Amino acid sequence: MNTIQTEKLLVIDGFNLLSRGYFATAYNKTEDQLPKNSKGLFTNGLHVFLQKLFNLIEEYQTTHLVVAWDVKREDTARRQKYDFYKAIRSELAPALIQQHETLKTVLDQMGIKQYTMAPHEADDIIGSITNMWSTNMQTDCLIYSNDKDFYQLLNQHTSQVFNQKRVETFYTINDFRTEFGIEPSQWIDVKALLGDSSDNVPGVAGVGAKSALPLIQMYQSVENIYQLLPDLDPKFKRNIKKLIEGKEMAEVSKELVTINQDLDYFKTIDSAEFIFQPNFAKIMNVLDQIEVRIRLRTY
Repeated sequence: MNTIQTEKLLVIDGFNLLSRGYFATAYNKTEDQLPKNSKGLFTNGLHVFLQKLFNLIEEYQTTHLVVAWDVKREDTARRQKYDFYKAIRSELAPALIQQHETLKTVLDQMGIKQYTMAPHEADDIIGSITNMWSTNMQTDCLIYSNDKDFYQLLNQHTSQVFNQKRVETFYTINDFRTEFGIEPSQWIDVKALLGDSSDNVPGVAGVGAKSALPLIQMYQSVENIYQLLPDLDPKFKRNIKKLIEGKEMAEVSKELVTINQDLDYFKTIDSAEFIFQPNFAKIMNVLDQIEVRIRLRTY
């Protein structure tokens, strides 16, 4: 007797996976030591990305698939408004940029849906897709990324899969509630106080993890903290001056870390656009063309 497969969406944070694969296999190597195919195209990051992609599809039995890509940081709305945003990030390696271009072509040929939407970042694409899926489809949705900004998107349908210290973790809204004692939507308030050094989001100077989370656990939001500032619990007395001085940066930081879950394009899109039914003959042909070998199970 045939069983009906429940619709399940996998959303890949493209650059997060590609760059991690690239740097893991390029460590301590010069560019000329990286593997290339006979056409002279670099393949180390491609191999990791594609192997992980098909492992995830197989492991989680996903029926729908989307890969979201960032635009150049100068082209993002956040960077155009705040020039310090992501300003400390170094330029991407030419070999990584080349593999990004190759990978977009390869995924296209495999029939995998991809989105790039200036001036929006991949986070906003992922936020809008998962919001739409959770609202309309109400079945499982998985985000694959190591970026903890996505914690704010967790709900009863949306979970995150990430890799830490070579261990892959399936992380749900209940895991988040147990770990932090707040709701996922309040993660932006924690980040507004903490900031994010990797994105050059300032946060409130001097307010660290030992204070940021307890403040949100007690007062629910950044706005509530500032409204009740004169009457904060005595245990937060040492933070009052820092909070006063950092009010503007807290507001800016909250704006920067808040993922847009409401992009117009995804309000009317048909989720059938995300369907991925692997054509293994076509996939093997594409892999042969780029001379990348992965373990591919035709399930």
